[in-house]
Amino acid sequence: MSEPVLHISHPQPGCACLTLNRPQALNALSGALRQALVDALGTLAQDDSVRVLVLTGAGKAFCAGLDLQELSSQGLPELSGANDPVQALKGFRKPVVAAINGAAVTGGFELALACDVLLASSTARFADTHARIGVIPGWGLSQKLSRLIGLSRAKEMAFSGNFIDAETAERWGLVNRVLAPDALLPAALALAADIASAEPGMLQAYKRLIDEGFDLPMGEAMALEARRSSEWAAAQTPQALAQRRDAVQQRGRAQAG
Repeated sequence: MSEPVLHISHPQPGCACLTLNRPQALNALSGALRQALVDALGTLAQDDSVRVLVLTGAGKAFCAGLDLQELSSQGLPELSGANDPVQALKGFRKPVVAAINGAAVTGGFELALACDVLLASSTARFADTHARIGVIPGWGLSQKLSRLIGLSRAKEMAFSGNFIDAETAERWGLVNRVLAPDALLPAALALAADIASAEPGMLQAYKRLIDEGFDLPMGEAMALEARRSSEWAAAQTPQALAQRRDAVQQRGRAQAG
């Protein structure tokens, strides 16, 4: 039997891990893999035992983008909500940590940017080759990248198609931090455990607020925060706030050693 194109695991309480599993094709997003991702995200979204998701790749690459071998025989796919993994990630209410273990190229780069927190192996590399392939981005790269790393740097990547290494990506603010290859997944799982220990409803509400506010002008985003804050505060009880305050203080003392 052939290996599944996507591995789904639950390595620790509160956390699920999706591993792109086409290492021989650098985890290129075939139709089957795109569909598997969408299906898995839909299932995990309904699983209350899962509070945070880790996304990574098998082998030497994170994801090489759309499968060019498929494209050469089938043409560009018609993507919709039913088979669009980036749209599925955008709609996923729970935090997603990307453990970028190798090259993230074009559509694979966009897949990484659809995650909430990006950790990278020192062997990771990033490239936007849309201009060389002759395809206009459809998953947000033309807009997201300039907002993350600045307009001129985004244009350099888009126009040249050149790779940047993990250290450059960290310096430019593209990834949160860079780790040794064998430390990448443990670090992602440790961060996932920290995230999973927070109140799940709060996590989802906060993620939604950050994402929706980022798409607005600053004044409108501040007004959105004020509305959401008032709505949330009205639903809280003094007892619940006291319990969470005690838990935060205990955690702070533990982290201080």
